[in-house]
Amino acid sequence: MPDTKQGRDKQARDAEKRRRRRDVEESLERGDEEEPPQEEAPRTCHRRDCNELAAFLVLERYQEETGHGAVEAEAYLCRAHTAEESPTNLDGVYEDYVFRVEPIAEDRSADET
Repeated sequence: MPDTKQGRDKQARDAEKRRRRRDVEESLERGDEEEPPQEEAPRTCHRRDCNELAAFLVLERYQEETGHGAVEAEAYLCRAHTAEESPTNLDGVYEDYVFRVEPIAEDRSADET
């Protein structure tokens, strides 16, 4: 093939097609592999200027002010800030309203070694 702009463009397109085909084939081969486990870093308290580890997840689900759907607000809080927490959107209470404080499960596997 002569060295022309059209020839170089065709070679580049062909190379790109081969690369995409190779990527698809590799993805299909890996399709049955398990995803690697996601390691979460320890969460810190959501409150500003607090660097304590979070001990609780506080969840509040309430009706949006416009009435067009629910809003979920989550905050990871340390023990001291969780004690100060209370429902804040009582104007948006509806049938599926939720205010819940859940302890964050600690990783016990490190303690067992």
